Formats: sequence, structure tokens, C-alpha cells
Amino acid sequence: MSAPFSFTLPPQLSAKAPPERRGVARDRVRLMIVDRQTFDVEHSRFDRLGDFLRPGDLLVFNSSRTLPAALEGCEASGETCMQVRLAEHLPDDSWLALLLCQQGDPFACGLRSGMQIHFSSQLCALVEERDRTIPRLWKLRFSQSGTDLIDALYQLGQPIRYEYVSAPWDLDYYQTVYAKEPGSAEMPSAGRAFTWKLLFELQRQGIETAHIVLHTGLSSYMDDDLDAQHLASEEEYLITQETAAKINQTHQAGGRVIAVGTTVVRALESAVDKSGNMQAKHDYTRLRITQDHKLKAVEGLLTGLHEPEASHLDLLTAFLPAGVIQSAYHEAVQQEYLWHEFGDLNLIL
Repeated sequence: MSAPFSFTLPPQLSAKAPPERRGVARDRVRLMIVDRQTFDVEHSRFDRLGDFLRPGDLLVFNSSRTLPAALEGCEASGETCMQVRLAEHLPDDSWLALLLCQQGDPFACGLRSGMQIHFSSQLCALVEERDRTIPRLWKLRFSQSGTDLIDALYQLGQPIRYEYVSAPWDLDYYQTVYAKEPGSAEMPSAGRAFTWKLLFELQRQGIETAHIVLHTGLSSYMDDDLDAQHLASEEEYLITQETAAKINQTHQAGGRVIAVGTTVVRALESAVDKSGNMQAKHDYTRLRITQDHKLKAVEGLLTGLHEPEASHLDLLTAFLPAGVIQSAYHEAVQQEYLWHEFGDLNLIL
């Protein structure tokens, strides 16, 4: 990671609770706007998003629903217990997962192929093998599949929670209002601040909307060295014919396509052809976007504020020079914006 992104994030700027639990309405978090042409930085509030959009713009949302992807389980003997964090559903109906031991070193509890982890009398999983690309992940095969497994997860699981979050908040706090298809390990959080009221107001203003699905993986493998390598697991995405057509029509009419979240950028840039036409597609992506990537599908991005040295900051350099991002982030720190999934937002347009 290049030096411009090694900034200091004071601990008090981590959003420890959902805005609603801090006395702030869901859509009244703060919004920092960075102009792609002038590099000017402006500060506003999220419910005034419409002030920065124009009729004919298209907002593209990720409608993936957050799973309660953290499960507590033990080997049959009960001696070895662990937290299982689901990372990705594979095409063969197995899952990649991070296994964190509950005692001592989180990775040193004799994890091995052939282990069986029990979560309840009805649900267990067989540990098959390590992932070759991301060795902290293991391939698991559950005793249930399909809707039965999803139902079991909703009964037994909890949302994945990192140390900066102050309490185990209910799963509802980790959903966007428009989420439909269960599958994300962590919340596609860029869209969290939208309310139905704001969506209707934008619609009346002539702002178009469309949806894709990209099931997000883990943002951290709980290993600083591994996280610093910015390894991305493959993420499944779906772009419908309807959404592809809306994107192409927006560009033909001179409108702007604005991705709500880095997940949407990755999906759209994975499915656009060389001439800039969006294709309907159901696939997996490992696309890593940096300053060398020429954007073909999107003109703008609504996103959260990303941690120092996070891979998402690399993606931002496809929209803005690194120095501009650095300057804007220093300003956000000075203005005491809040970071992470329950924090404030950044519009790059």
C-alpha cells in the first residue's frame, strides 16, 4: 500500500453503535462530497444527497442481505470450540470460512481436514481443506443446504462484529432497507443510510435506481500480515438484464451511473465489455481495482470511510488521485467524521 493511505485514525472516530442508537436518524449521518473534476471537498448530511444528484442519474444498489455469519461450534468431544465466520458460498455448495479458536492463539487449536464441528443437534459441518489462495480460510460442508441452511443460520448465528463495535447489535441493524437476497458475510454498508422516504424523494427528483447482487466476503482475516496483502476471495454477483439495460440507457442519455458501495463497482466493472456496454451476468469476481484501472461502467461512488491501508482505498484511486483522497481523508479526521459500517459516508462524483 502506498504511503498516502497511512493516516492515523483516532479510536474515538470509530462508530461504535448504529446511528439510531446514538440518537441520529438512519439517513442523517454526515456526507463528505469530493468533486472528481475540481477536487473540491464539501460537507453535508446524507438526507441532502439529492442536492448533489441530477435528473437522469442512476443509483445502483447491492440488494444482498446480510447473513448472521458468525457461528459458535465445537468438536464432538467438546474440547475444541471455535467461532466460524462464513466468508463465501462456493459453486459446489460448500463454504469458505474463517475458524477462530476460543482459547489462546485463534489459529492454533488443531484445525485439520476431517474435523467435524457441531453447532446444534441439527447442524454440523465437515472441515474439508484449506483454501489455496487464502490459507486462513477453510472449506466447510454443512449437513444442511439451501433454504434449510439459511434458516439454521438465522436461528443460530450472529452478525460478524469487530472490536470497535460496542455491543452485539441485532441483525436488523446490519441490513439495508432494500436488502432481499441473503448471502453477504458482512453488510454492504454504503447503502445503510438510505430510508424509504429518501428513496421516494430521489425518485420524485428524477433519480433512477437499479439493483445488482454481490454477496460480500470478510473484510478481515484477523491476521494483520494477511490483511495487508489485500487478498480478495471470489465474490458471487448477479446483474440482471433489466439492470444492464438501465445502465446502458443512462449512459446513452448522458446520465451518470453512481455505484452505492465498492461491491457494486467491482460487479459492474467485472461485467462491462471493452466498448463500455454492460452485460447481464451471473459470475464470480476477483477483480482488484487500482489507479491503473480505467473505469468503464461507473462515474460516481457512494461509499463509507475506509480504514488506513484498507484495499478499498486502492479502489478509490480509480476515481481520484491518491493525493486528493489523502487530503480529503485528513479533512474528514479533522471534522471528526465517523468510520466503519455504522459511520458517515463519502460521495465521489
